[in-house]
Amino acid sequence: MSGFFATILARTETGMTLIDADALALAECEDLPELMRVAAVLRDRGHGDLVTYSRKVFIPLTQLCRDVCHYCTFAHAPREGERAFLTPDEVLAIARAGAAAGCHEALFTLGDKPELRYRAARDELQALGYATTLSYLAAMAALVLKETGLLPHLNPGLMTCDDLEALRKVSVSQGIMLESASERLAQRGGPHFGSPDKVPARRLATIAAAGEAAVPFTSGILIGIGESRRERIEALLALRALHQRHGHIQEIIVQNFRAKPATKMADAPEPDEADHLWTIAVARLVFGPAMNIQAPPNLMPEALEAMVTAGINDWGGVSPVTPDHVNPEAPWPQLDLLAERTARAGKLLVERLAIYPEYAKEPTRWLDPALHTPTIRRIDGQGLARADKWSPGAGVEPPPRGRRAGNGPGLALFEAILARAVAGETLTEADIVRLFEARGNAFDLVCAAADRLRREVNGDTVSYVVTRNINYTNICYFRCQFCAFSKGKLSENLRGRPYDLDWDEIVRRCEEAWERGASEVCLQGGIHPEYTGATYLGICRAIKKAVPDLHIHAFSPLEIWQGAKTLGRSLPDFLAELRDVGLSSLPGTAAEILDDEVRAIICPDKIKTDEWLQVMEAAHRVGLRATVTVMYGHVDRYEHWARHLLRVRALQARTGGFTEFVPLPFVPMEAPMYLKGNARLGPTYREAVLMHAIARLALHPLIPNIQTSWVKLGAAGAAACLEAGCNDLGGTLMNESISRAAGASFGQEMAPEAMEELIRSMRRTPRQRTTLYQDAPPDRRAASFGALPLADPINTPARKYERPAAE
Repeated sequence: MSGFFATILARTETGMTLIDADALALAECEDLPELMRVAAVLRDRGHGDLVTYSRKVFIPLTQLCRDVCHYCTFAHAPREGERAFLTPDEVLAIARAGAAAGCHEALFTLGDKPELRYRAARDELQALGYATTLSYLAAMAALVLKETGLLPHLNPGLMTCDDLEALRKVSVSQGIMLESASERLAQRGGPHFGSPDKVPARRLATIAAAGEAAVPFTSGILIGIGESRRERIEALLALRALHQRHGHIQEIIVQNFRAKPATKMADAPEPDEADHLWTIAVARLVFGPAMNIQAPPNLMPEALEAMVTAGINDWGGVSPVTPDHVNPEAPWPQLDLLAERTARAGKLLVERLAIYPEYAKEPTRWLDPALHTPTIRRIDGQGLARADKWSPGAGVEPPPRGRRAGNGPGLALFEAILARAVAGETLTEADIVRLFEARGNAFDLVCAAADRLRREVNGDTVSYVVTRNINYTNICYFRCQFCAFSKGKLSENLRGRPYDLDWDEIVRRCEEAWERGASEVCLQGGIHPEYTGATYLGICRAIKKAVPDLHIHAFSPLEIWQGAKTLGRSLPDFLAELRDVGLSSLPGTAAEILDDEVRAIICPDKIKTDEWLQVMEAAHRVGLRATVTVMYGHVDRYEHWARHLLRVRALQARTGGFTEFVPLPFVPMEAPMYLKGNARLGPTYREAVLMHAIARLALHPLIPNIQTSWVKLGAAGAAACLEAGCNDLGGTLMNESISRAAGASFGQEMAPEAMEELIRSMRRTPRQRTTLYQDAPPDRRAASFGALPLADPINTPARKYERPAAE
């Protein structure tokens, strides 16, 4: 390689964007191994060890087209006895077959405006009740979305601004292949002669208009149709310029020409493997690490591993149901085979939607409001497709272990991050985000590191506490979008009766809990508009008078903040008074996600991040220990989870007041923001397990105890977390209202007998503990086994706060 090319590639490898002149100069670079090496470095920097694909169903709405591309067998003239368009029933039949096969994408591919060329197209559109192909396309996309839930991706050819806006309402993404920026290919003798829609300037105008309309867009080049290598790069640069202006091009496809019988280019030479790999590598160099570079896996199936090595990170749409109607001679690879071949290249195959993750995570910017809900309910926190139907609290068994692959260079990055975590170093936000992205072998690596650390810190003992949850009122004047517990006129949730427990009932439940072996009572409730700080002080006095040795673990930072405010006290003074009348520790709830970007959406009227932290720091300063939670898997992203963990770690480094970290996965079923279509289905199973593992790593050595919630994850999910860094099973609970109100179905009590049976089944040693992680006193442990059934609780109605029947 000449020094000139070496300098260009060296600059690109360091992260510098290729200037146009240097990119064009690469047309003369023949050092394919070096081009591929640098391209792979950039791809790994942007996408790690993942290669994506979309499970799609292909719907060829019409194969009539006003263009006559010399290599195409998809488009044809009207044929006697054949319909010009698929009927709505035919469209739905294809879409339903795709949905049944687990597809997420409905790919509509069609000829470009055939009604402008063929009377048969005009007549059939009129009979169907539509004036244009694009209006019929919009109707069919809407029908598929409504009836099957599949997310439409549309490839209809040239579009105006109005066309793009109309189709944006019924699709998550659209596309048009630029193919080439060479005007000469549309001249007489060229492959695009006689095809008015293949004029490069017109296609670029459509792509530019898509950017102005904020449409997630697909484009790319078709190689081997008579263009030069320089012209390929010119096309890539034209696309890059539009993407730099609008940020809307979600993938660049490098598609190799396939010669087809009965076409004018039937005898034209096809690009060989080296030429294809050269173009893929150059496309990666031109667009850099972040862009998604795709190559169809069915058009050069012998070179799949090499294409990965050349810099792709996506295989495009692959259908388990329908053929590639554009290239019918080239069958899709079976997904298991594609995963195997991807793994041979050191990468893990993962599924995405038609809309790429970075766009799916910003639905407000990139999607019509009608597409928000169907999209966010299909993605995980990274924006990739949910891999299974598991959801917290749903009563569904955890999914089987997925593909274990992904041993590329990205694994070394995980190992370096894990080494720093095990050493007790504070990880960066980027480090923690990368850990949450772990899949395949990287997932196993993270969980194993967390569990080794658990064994070093806690041994093989698994602790639990005998406690009773008492939610003293479900009346709340806050309107948290995730809460299905609060009821009454002021709440977001419209169902259920409001109640406000009498103090006698609170005391009765505490006495009953003591008789059943509890060492702790956990009290929390809604923020009742008539409660003041005196209410919380009074509850503590009443409990301590009746059961003086019962540990009172009570009042979230929100209740503390509100209580202090109503009495006009400072936080330290109010907390000290609560401590003096019997409060022993604080539950770390109301934390949700300690990031105000998220809180502005899910709990805009609640205390802010800094206020939550102020309460906890004040509590620690007056000698009150606390737990700390995270409630995750709704509108949040991995960077928010990372910030939460880092803010918790920073406070713990100052005070040492947290006893344990408790991940609480969002239970969606009855949550207002889920019912409104504004939240995901909770974390995926992978994410739920990772949250526990990464908490162990990111908080080491400052918080030694990581708890898992059997209420939200079930026994099997909790057991998995005990093998991924957790050492605590939480409380027996006796009563549980909040997760149950949200739709969780794993019960209200796990008795000590069941706790210890689960722990022993994992060859671990059970330990009944106190709130502060001391061994439970012998009398408490003895009383907790063989306890009598609970008496029916009495929820004192609060009729004043009931909604009128008409509501």
